[in-house]
Amino acid sequence: MNGASREALAAARERLDALTDNTSVDAAKLAEELAAVTALLHREVSLRRVLTDPSQGGQAKAELAGRLLSGQVGGEAVDLVSGMVRSRWSQSRDLVDSVEELANTADLTAAQQSGVLDDVEDELFRFTRIVGSDKELRSALTNRTASVANKGELLRSLLGGRTQPATERIVTRLVTQPRGRSLEAGFESLSKLAAERRNRMVAVVTSAVPLSDRQKQRLGAALAKIYGRQMHLNLDVDPAVLGGISVRVGDEVINGTIAERLAEATRRMVS
Repeated sequence: MNGASREALAAARERLDALTDNTSVDAAKLAEELAAVTALLHREVSLRRVLTDPSQGGQAKAELAGRLLSGQVGGEAVDLVSGMVRSRWSQSRDLVDSVEELANTADLTAAQQSGVLDDVEDELFRFTRIVGSDKELRSALTNRTASVANKGELLRSLLGGRTQPATERIVTRLVTQPRGRSLEAGFESLSKLAAERRNRMVAVVTSAVPLSDRQKQRLGAALAKIYGRQMHLNLDVDPAVLGGISVRVGDEVINGTIAERLAEATRRMVS
């Protein structure tokens, strides 16, 4: 992707992370809905050209996407896609590729939330190796004359009950909706997404006032160095902390707030 599309995708990834970090959002359902949007945009070439037309206003394109998708997919999916079409895209195809990536990422997030992301990553790797070593299987999965239903049934017989549900969903989408890609390229892309998701950690940061961009960058870099992983910051503002920040990564809390220092001083005086 060129510059404009890369920036648009980066912004969409951040919006997806913000959504799926909220455990009330069903990430697997969101993945299914984004996959449906991908299929629609791939099929309707004129529609995706309109939604990425730089001569049209972003708000007008967002409203069009909202009208088309409302009632077909959930509000989270509508908001995500509406936000994406507000951005500038170098090519109309980049929008479709990006929505598809978000669908796969949402499924991987669902696996991560269920504690099975490592299993999914391993299953994707093993299935890639199996397909690569079995010419007959690869031919069946890439046969352009075979129906989507037949390919789906073949994959259910191979993966159903033997892999995590997310693995089966992701592989089925790749095989039944290749969108001009080779199977190998598709599996390579999925493996990268799974690795990125596995190496990502979330830090919940609470401060008395909003952090500046520079402060967020410095904090993210410091936490990444401490934990050895990419760190996504969920930012919360709470005047009750008085000053400083509190950082929670999983079950670990790094508390540097004035409120906590005062509370600790009070505890020491009482004891």
